[in-house]
Amino acid sequence: MSSAQITKWTFCKLLCEGVLCLIVALPLLAQVQTNTTTTKGAATKTVTVERGEITYVNGRNVVVKMEDGTLRHFNNVPESTTFLVDGKPVNINDAKVGMKLEKQTITTTTPQTITTVETVTGKVWHVSPPGSVILTLENGENQEFKIPSGQKFMVNGVETDAWGLRKGMQISAQRVTETPVTVGTQEVVRTGTAPELKPDVPILVVAAAPKPPVETAQVTSAPPAPASATSAPAAKLPSTASNVPLLGALGALFCALAVGLGAIRLARSRWDEWQD
Repeated sequence: MSSAQITKWTFCKLLCEGVLCLIVALPLLAQVQTNTTTTKGAATKTVTVERGEITYVNGRNVVVKMEDGTLRHFNNVPESTTFLVDGKPVNINDAKVGMKLEKQTITTTTPQTITTVETVTGKVWHVSPPGSVILTLENGENQEFKIPSGQKFMVNGVETDAWGLRKGMQISAQRVTETPVTVGTQEVVRTGTAPELKPDVPILVVAAAPKPPVETAQVTSAPPAPASATSAPAAKLPSTASNVPLLGALGALFCALAVGLGAIRLARSRWDEWQD
C-alpha cells in the first residue's frame, strides 16, 4: 500500500468517526439544552497598605520592622518580587538595611449572578407527581427527570404543573437556576525609599560651650646651659633679707672679745703682783 493510499484511508476513517460522533451527539443535544448567562454587579475596591523598614538582610532572607513595631521575617524572597524605588524596580538582591518599603494591595470584588436555563422536550411515558416524570425523548429513549418544586410545563401552549401531566402528552419544560458568585481580583503595588546616606565624618550631636580661660601665674625657667669645659658663673639669687641681723651679730661678737681681753688683762696684772 502506497503512502497516498494510507493517507486517504486514514482521512476516511477520521471522517466516519466524526460523523458517528455527530449523529450520537445531536439527539443528546436535543434532549436537554442548556443556556448559561452571567450578570455582573457593581464592583467594590478595598486598599490595604503595609509599611515597614528593613532591619536585617541575609541573602534572600529579610526582617522588616512594621509600623506597629512588630518584626516580620520573610524567607526565600523570590527575585520576581520587586519594589519601585526612585522610579526603578528593585528586587531582593538590591535590598539594604534602612530601606523603607510600602505595599498596597488593591482588592476588587465583583458580584456576579450565573443564570442557567435548561430546556427539555419529550413525550410523557409515566408521571409520579409531584416528584418525577419519565419522558420519551426524540431519540426514542426513556429518561427519568426529577421535578423541582414549583416546576411548570408547557403542553400545547398551555402552562400546567406535575399534577396536570398525562401519559402521551408532548411537553416542554425549562428549569432556571441562578447561582450568585463573587469574583475577586488583587493588584499589588510595591514602592520603597532608599536608605539615607550617612557621611563618614562623625557629627557632633551637642557642642559644649567653651569655658572662660583661668588666669594662672606663669613661671619662666631658663633653659639648661649646654655642657662645656668652662662653665659660666651661676646667676646670683636676688637678696631677700636686710643687713640688721648681721650687724647685731657683729656687735655681740665685738662685745665678747672686749670682755675676754679685759679678763686676760686683769689676770695678768694679778700674776705680776704675786711674783713681786
